[in-house]
Amino acid sequence: MHELLTTEEMAEAERRAVALGVPSLTLMENAGRAVADEAAKMVGANARIAVLCGPGNNGGDGFVAARILKERGFDVRVALLGDRAALKGDATEMARLWRGEVAPLCPKTIEGAALVIDAIFGAGLNRDVPPQVGAIAAALRETVAPLLAVDVPSGLNGNSGAHNGPAVQAARTITFFRKKPGHVLLPGRVLCGEVIVADIGIPEGVLERALTPVRQWDEGGSGFTFENTPALWLKHFPWPSLDGHKFSRGHALVVSGPAHQTGAARLAARGALRIGAGLVTVASPPSALPINAAHLTAIMLTPFGSARELAEILADDRKNAVVIGPGCGVGADTRDLVEAVLASGASVVLDADALTSFESTDDPCDPGSWELDGMIHEKQCGEVVLTPHQGEFDRLFGKSDGEPTLSKLELACAAAQTSHAVVVLKGPDTVIADPDGRASINANAPPTLATAGSGDVLAGFITGLLAEGMPAFEAACAAVWLHGECANTFGVGLIAEDLPEVLPRVLTKLRENQHA
Repeated sequence: MHELLTTEEMAEAERRAVALGVPSLTLMENAGRAVADEAAKMVGANARIAVLCGPGNNGGDGFVAARILKERGFDVRVALLGDRAALKGDATEMARLWRGEVAPLCPKTIEGAALVIDAIFGAGLNRDVPPQVGAIAAALRETVAPLLAVDVPSGLNGNSGAHNGPAVQAARTITFFRKKPGHVLLPGRVLCGEVIVADIGIPEGVLERALTPVRQWDEGGSGFTFENTPALWLKHFPWPSLDGHKFSRGHALVVSGPAHQTGAARLAARGALRIGAGLVTVASPPSALPINAAHLTAIMLTPFGSARELAEILADDRKNAVVIGPGCGVGADTRDLVEAVLASGASVVLDADALTSFESTDDPCDPGSWELDGMIHEKQCGEVVLTPHQGEFDRLFGKSDGEPTLSKLELACAAAQTSHAVVVLKGPDTVIADPDGRASINANAPPTLATAGSGDVLAGFITGLLAEGMPAFEAACAAVWLHGECANTFGVGLIAEDLPEVLPRVLTKLRENQHA
């Protein structure tokens, strides 16, 4: 598993490691050595390296790295933010072991350096960086020397991925024991460059005890957050079995919009079929029947003219997963359809217009202010997945104006608990959150996914996996990762129609790697 630890959880893991007998100085020595090892890979022998140290433990890691690099023959310059006498704790001891000069932190420090090591501030910084660091950031933007960041580039918040003040761009970041959410949330994922996770001697056994107690937005759930990789969900993936048949692989229903906007539903239907649903049916308004019929072959078609008729279709419990929203239109009619879907026995994916139709407003007389979360809480259906992009999320859950700034991870987790549904908050750093407190952050999505219809295909992928019986959180995580991997596999020039067609190649490779 690829757990992500908040800064508070990482501090707790370190405290527990020390309590188990690992000296804190040993942890710092190991961290600094890992930094030195990585730095040595990035430059030639005897190169000049500038090590920028801060007043805390991150600076202590920098002093260790400087000492080891100097012992290996590198030309090392050290600069410190603040007074050396003001250092505290383990950083004081590591600074004492450094026998070279310590210059004040200023842009001149990096002149002529082949590599700059940023050990000024770690991931726990929650205030704006001081002017000296801003001046260094400006100088770094002008230099050709690569930057190796210790834990995070200075100024980056390890929990949210946001930066406080001028952004520092690293070529590579080395962190310890586990990544943090800020390493994979934007803009942190970009600013960190390649992220290396080093083992510094923290026992794996501290992990579970370090996680749950400090997960502030979790009320009784597990509180685990992961980087979304196949290790998280692969054991739940519904590979075809030799004794299976189409009826044992589920029947997905896709609700189509009117005649002038049917393409989104067909993209979702194609996605559901490609990912393995045994049968897929498009439920179509009568006006859209001819155009849908002209484009569908392996996907079946059934008409409906009202919410009542859609409910009658879903009364067939073999139709065990349904997606509604792509191209449906925004308004009361779609709200009625959503209500019918949520009253069925099927698992449900609510996407696009099915979300915007429940836009949160301040007017209690506006039907748009009906609470979708209440409908889901009282549902008779199976599991529910919501798939908003940021704009839809803000319209559905409202903006937190006047409230403390929450990270994308915190927003998604809070929304999952409020709505009693799995929330897929889409974007380059998609967050998948379960009502039980689990969450994952996806980091494999390329920019080519920013194309019309790609979200409809993703909704279809999720629906297909739900139809096959995959649990909702794992189905959403798998679909998001496969969606990104399809785009990576296809490359530039991607359009939404390409995603289902490249999926067999991605699934084949995934299964080969699973059995390798």
